[in-house]
Amino acid sequence: MSKIGLIDYGMGNIHSVKKAIENLEEDVLLIKSKFQISSCKALIIPGQGAFDPAIDNLNRTGLIDEINKWIRSGKSFMGICLGLQILFEESEEGNKRGIGIIKGKIKKIPTIKNQRLPHIGWCKLIPSKDSKLLCKEESNKWVYFDHSYFASPNDESFVSASVEYGHINLTAIIEKENLIACQFHPEKSGNIGQSLLHRWLKTI
Repeated sequence: MSKIGLIDYGMGNIHSVKKAIENLEEDVLLIKSKFQISSCKALIIPGQGAFDPAIDNLNRTGLIDEINKWIRSGKSFMGICLGLQILFEESEEGNKRGIGIIKGKIKKIPTIKNQRLPHIGWCKLIPSKDSKLLCKEESNKWVYFDHSYFASPNDESFVSASVEYGHINLTAIIEKENLIACQFHPEKSGNIGQSLLHRWLKTI
């Protein structure tokens, strides 16, 4: 049976994501080598931590080229939190080049009066278009965030949902064809997070 491949590059929440996917009755394979990918039907890159160490760790696995090939081939792919950010070309958090599948930059969340930074906690998603995770008409989707940087794609049409932060909106979901990535943590977002993951798995 084809499995959901979970890229294991030493950056944080791998086991909570694994458990969330297994709770949805999917087999999960922790990917540490490019030779394991062929048995998968979809890939997920999770992550918590800083941009440069994440890229360094991925370079050590030799998986960056394989991730690029996978996404460009049209196969299902999901990035979570830091796993979204490393898909971009660069980040204000560090000096390393990102994977570069999404053109644009990861930027520092600006300091706004009466707003906490890092941006941590439950926030309501604001859909801008239908996506593999939620429909534009859906409301009351509260999910859990924990980040200090946000995605700024060159092509704003890739943003399918955002979240309010003071007087600005921050990117919450990026979607480009077979690629979907979320800044929030679905695996930490209770029943809502499970339903969003389940919806994505049904598209594979």
